[in-house]
Amino acid sequence: MPALPPITQALLLINVALFAADMLLGRLLTELFALWPLGSGRFMPWQVVSYGFLHGSFGHLFFNMLGLWMFGAELERIWGGKRYLQFYMASVLTAALTQLLVGLFSGGAPTVGASGGLFGLLLAFGMMFPNRTIMPLFPPIPMKAKTFVMVFGGLELLFGVTGTASGVAHFAHLGGMLGGFLMIRYWRGQPPFGRR
Repeated sequence: MPALPPITQALLLINVALFAADMLLGRLLTELFALWPLGSGRFMPWQVVSYGFLHGSFGHLFFNMLGLWMFGAELERIWGGKRYLQFYMASVLTAALTQLLVGLFSGGAPTVGASGGLFGLLLAFGMMFPNRTIMPLFPPIPMKAKTFVMVFGGLELLFGVTGTASGVAHFAHLGGMLGGFLMIRYWRGQPPFGRR
């Protein structure tokens, strides 16, 4: 296995370190830095970024970091660190904005997790390597990357609209995918952006 590229490695270490610190501090970091709904009286502007580095449980952290390693490391090798970090943060931000917008209508609890950024990376992986065969953990069926992205995107939309699997920010995941899609369109000079 090749060594982890530096930005992916840094993101992994920051997420793990903050999870450990949050556990030791009795979830104080979550109280301060999770993404709180706009109407909660606890929203602060920095939360649109900070929420993406906190996690609710070890399983949440593990699967997000596994996805970051699986999809992010290769994208960083292709794009370089600067472009990769720009892309990741654009996905985190659009996931946060989507979650805040949905929260205006549904209320909801605070949001944590790197999933918005991860779903942006997943979409980019499917766009960059559409015919590469991958083997997801659930279900363990080999499929092309583009199929995997469409299945996951469709499930997130279905679960978000129907309220299935409550406690999961399905629309934030879709917002991360939207941010990633728009970032790639911007880089390519495609609509809705002009030529660059």
